[in-house]
Amino acid sequence: MAKRRGSGGFGGPGMGANPNAMLKQLQKMQEDMVKAQEALAEETLEVQAAGGAITVVITGHQRVKSITIKPELLDTSDPEWVNDLQDLLVVAINQAIEQSQQRAAERMEAVSGGMSGMLSGGLNGLLGG
Repeated sequence: MAKRRGSGGFGGPGMGANPNAMLKQLQKMQEDMVKAQEALAEETLEVQAAGGAITVVITGHQRVKSITIKPELLDTSDPEWVNDLQDLLVVAINQAIEQSQQRAAERMEAVSGGMSGMLSGGLNGLLGG
């Protein structure tokens, strides 16, 4: 009986019968993902909320670097201004986290070509999830 190539086994359908090439490709992808994660740690996003009254700077690893508040854009004459400020900070920080997560996902998708789940831990493992 003839041996069928590329019909299952390590390479899966259409992947050929060269597991060494596949392994090298996966290792390179994993190295590229580590480099992308290192770059994300250094990369920052600046997110504004409340019409520019609050600016949050966050890294690609969802670490808040700074929060800037422009008091002239807040209504401090309102007795509830502190509560309003607290609410605005929550909104601004959550927006910053969401945008940072989106950027990280885009970077990992670009590196992995949609295969991040195949590597050890996938995107969650690299992001500490």
